[in-house]
Amino acid sequence: MGEKLRLMAVHAHPDDESSKGAATMAKYVAEGHEVMVVTCTGGEAGSILNPAMDRPEVLANMGEIRRAEMARAAEILGIQHRWLGFVDSGLPEGDPLPPLPEGCFALVPLEESVPPLVEVIREFRPHVIVTYDENGGYPHPDHIRCHEVSIAAFDAAGDPDAHPELGEPWQPLKLYYSHGFSRAKLTAFHEAILARGEESPYAEWLSGWNKDQPDVMERVTTQVECADYFPQRDAALLAHATQIDPASRWFAVPLELQRELWPTEEYELHRSLVDSTVPEDDLFAGIRERVTV
Repeated sequence: MGEKLRLMAVHAHPDDESSKGAATMAKYVAEGHEVMVVTCTGGEAGSILNPAMDRPEVLANMGEIRRAEMARAAEILGIQHRWLGFVDSGLPEGDPLPPLPEGCFALVPLEESVPPLVEVIREFRPHVIVTYDENGGYPHPDHIRCHEVSIAAFDAAGDPDAHPELGEPWQPLKLYYSHGFSRAKLTAFHEAILARGEESPYAEWLSGWNKDQPDVMERVTTQVECADYFPQRDAALLAHATQIDPASRWFAVPLELQRELWPTEEYELHRSLVDSTVPEDDLFAGIRERVTV
């Protein structure tokens, strides 16, 4: 047996890994590859979004409960998992926006937040890293910081002069941004639900979409077919019971319809140190030829 292919996904909070690229990760695990999720914060500041979990004892133990949820989701997806240990910044709301809490992830200087990820990269030695784009996927301060930390760590991990105390240098070969719901995808689901004579949960979302804003699908370079793993994705999502309401629009489209309409998860190739031609259907395109599995 030669070296296995390894994928690392860097996320801001527990549950992000299950809502962004979970079926892709489950697919690669099933193929015999190694997948690790790195979660930057504990999600302590997250709101309870599932009415069934909105109880005082849950709110009082949010950090502990979210750690247990993450462990269950990792087990379902078959992935390895690491915490970076930073504190959730929360999502500021109001006008004007309140200041972020002192010591939170978004305010930790990069010279402090990058080295822990460099150390994990050098230990796990991923060929591919997946993270968020410069907008964080959506403008949560922790998502934007996660992007910044991931970009810096991608370069620093392979630099022998950067943090030599953190292990032998390892240079990942590709860096992707994960892209979730695009306008094209939402529209496909919306129209299919209406065609079935049902009320679409996406009507309000689509009506409020800025028509002048380019669809993120214009940035997508890579679509991984992973419909067979949608059930694992949904089970991992449901493991995050504080964040995911089983009656929410996450589950509005039946699985058989999702498989028919949109059997892929989407990514944007941001950096590549190997030859690969876009569009792609594999995050390891250009790497499989170099690594014997």
